[in-house]
Amino acid sequence: MNGAERACHPRRFFPAAASGGRRPRTCPKIMLKLVYLLGMLFCSSHAALQVSISLNKVELSVGESKFFICTAVGEPVRLEWYNPQGERILPSRRMALHTETSRSRLIIYNAIIEDAGIYRCQATDASGHTAEASVVLEIYQRLTFQDIQSPQEFRYGETAEVVCDVISSPVPVVVWYYQDNEITEEHHSRFQVLENNNLQIHQVTKADEGVYRCEASVETRGEIDFVDIAVVVNVPPVLSVFQQSFNATADYQESVTFTCITSGSPDPLVTWHRKGQQLEPSEQYILNRLDGGRSMLTIRNIRQVDGGTYSCRATNKAGSQERELFLKVFVQPHITQLKNVTAVEGSAAMISCVAEGEPLPDISWRRASDSQTFMDGDKSRDGRFEVRGRHGKSVLTISGVRLTDLGRFDCEAQSRIGGHQKSMFLDIEYIPKFLTNHTIYYSWEGNPVNISCDVMSNPPAAILWRRERFTISEGTPNMQIHIAEGKSVLEVTPMSDRDFGRYNCTARNNIGIRYQEFILAQADVPSNPYSVRLSAVSQRLATVTFMKPDSHGGVPISYYLVQYKEVGSQDWRDVKSHSVQTTVVLTGLEPNTTYEVRVAAVNGKGQGEFSHTETFQTLPIREPSPPAVHGQRGMGKAYRLGLVKQDDGGMPIVEYIVKYKTVTSHHSSLLFSFHQDKEEQWMTKLVPGANDFAMLQPLQWNTRYEVEITARNVKGLSEPTFYQFFMPQKDITAESLFSGLGLGAVVGLGLGALLLLLVLVDVSCFFLRHCGLLMCITRTLCSKKTATSGKGKEMEEGKAAYLKLPLKEENGKESLKPDTIEIKVHSDNSLHIKPDDSKA
Repeated sequence: MNGAERACHPRRFFPAAASGGRRPRTCPKIMLKLVYLLGMLFCSSHAALQVSISLNKVELSVGESKFFICTAVGEPVRLEWYNPQGERILPSRRMALHTETSRSRLIIYNAIIEDAGIYRCQATDASGHTAEASVVLEIYQRLTFQDIQSPQEFRYGETAEVVCDVISSPVPVVVWYYQDNEITEEHHSRFQVLENNNLQIHQVTKADEGVYRCEASVETRGEIDFVDIAVVVNVPPVLSVFQQSFNATADYQESVTFTCITSGSPDPLVTWHRKGQQLEPSEQYILNRLDGGRSMLTIRNIRQVDGGTYSCRATNKAGSQERELFLKVFVQPHITQLKNVTAVEGSAAMISCVAEGEPLPDISWRRASDSQTFMDGDKSRDGRFEVRGRHGKSVLTISGVRLTDLGRFDCEAQSRIGGHQKSMFLDIEYIPKFLTNHTIYYSWEGNPVNISCDVMSNPPAAILWRRERFTISEGTPNMQIHIAEGKSVLEVTPMSDRDFGRYNCTARNNIGIRYQEFILAQADVPSNPYSVRLSAVSQRLATVTFMKPDSHGGVPISYYLVQYKEVGSQDWRDVKSHSVQTTVVLTGLEPNTTYEVRVAAVNGKGQGEFSHTETFQTLPIREPSPPAVHGQRGMGKAYRLGLVKQDDGGMPIVEYIVKYKTVTSHHSSLLFSFHQDKEEQWMTKLVPGANDFAMLQPLQWNTRYEVEITARNVKGLSEPTFYQFFMPQKDITAESLFSGLGLGAVVGLGLGALLLLLVLVDVSCFFLRHCGLLMCITRTLCSKKTATSGKGKEMEEGKAAYLKLPLKEENGKESLKPDTIEIKVHSDNSLHIKPDDSKA
């Protein structure tokens, strides 16, 4: 009976009748019937509103999703769902509603335990009457393993707890297995299953490693599941060393290797440390790991700072262990303190040298200027140098310091390990010293002169110029001061006699003060040169030599002026010397002419007096001197003669007359005796006088030549110069073959060679292939026997050579066995070919 039937049942209107009791006395029977009829009429009008749900009871596991369909029969205006708490369900992310006029679907996503209970679907019609149906939702938790980690790691010897977090409803039963055997406390005293289903292992060892199975079951549902968990037991590192202490010497490129042997699980990571810092691989530190757990640290190029304690540290998940190793470094001597020293000339200087090393070194001194050595306790002969030292420190004392002591001193520390040397510089301060004795300068009015005051001092000196107790400054008229390192230059431009006189240079530093006086005197022109001489006089040239004047006037001579003219002429011509040379060459002279010459010296002040006038006469015009000759072989049959002009006799060379002929040897005269009485003919070649060579060609190979060269000017011929040369045998090379040919001849030879090659190819085709141009000509002539036979006599008269050739077909058989082809070449190079009919 659904809700509608219950609402309209008579017992709702007549409870007494329904319970079997008596009817009320106050209600007549007719009234009872009337009420019953009205109730039935009322219920019949509402019996159509009915509600049903597709499912009555549902079991759902946590995380699953489900939907329910509610259907209403009648005329509902509203369908609503209510949760177990009686609250109307509104659409959300986990609960969705899809409602139509008489149908509604409730969807529950990812169910949780709190979703369990009775869900009601209620329908309401227009009159406000309602009908409903319900469904019971039971939710249970399936077996679920939560966040199971594998592997799970534990430290050797500790109490290990293997976690197996499993949930279900109802609470599951958990059983542990190891190597397919159930773990029970009876057989495994160190194993215990805890209330939280975790497995506890007391004093876990490496033997306990392996895969453990955690199996959970729910008997009421017959549900069972398991998870395998790997258990790893980490063993702390164990570290040992072969040798704990090492010795080395610094700065000898030595190396030391430390070795650590480690064990543990997992394999430990070995690191090396020094002074709290981990060492990284570098050029100095070499880290290696070998089989068997051996780790090595190699320290290369050991220095003093490398000595001390090193630690080898092995680390893994189970812990770490560390061992110390010690490196003792023997140190060669090292100078730690040596400074430059500055002393004042005449005072005392103390130089200190401090050195360290293991063992402590001995210290000695060496003066670089003369390599003199001073040991501890030594004293020089003059008593100025003395050495005292103790505990790695030595002091060199110099009394009465001199400028000669300035320079480098070497400190050397020596021990059985080695030695070390350092140098210092002894600087000496002293009063200014003037470097030049040049104190007199010359000039003249309007000519600037530089008076240089060169000073050596330490520290550098300040330089001042004074004149007549007045200091010369930058603003002093016609004077300027130029400052350079260790030098001060006073530039004076004398304007009157007052500017000549004495000037004072004052040099001052913190050691002392010095003065130097300079004199500025008036300069004069030089005196006259003397001993004027003429030499190498020719038609056009003359050389003048002379002696320097006795006085240059206070300023250097700039050059010499040589004047010359023809006797009787008033016009002197000037020639300046090159710099201050006392030799001057006069050029462009006229032959056979008398000249006068004189010399004067010129300085900055001006020109001095002329020397005594000398007279000379040039040579008259004559024939040229014989030319000089040198030669070399040219290209091919040519020989190049180089012509070097000598004295031209006062007039230009017009031409060179070159005559040459072959020279017959004694052996050749015996072979060709008929030439003995015949003189060889001279060949003549004229070469312009401006040329410097003559080319003789063509010449003969393997032949000696005699050459006669004569120079000619307008006056006449020079004496001949004789020269011989030999043309060697011909070189058979491509260069010699074509060197004498022009381009056209070479091209012609090339074309001729090509034509000859084509003829040879055609003849080869004639004999081997029976083809080609010659074969065509032969066949054409064979077809004209009559015509050709009439010419046989004519061909014989031409005194030609002939050749008989057998003709063959392509199959190799002779086509004309008794016959041959006769080829005749006449003396005029004409070609006639005919068949041989001698056997016809």
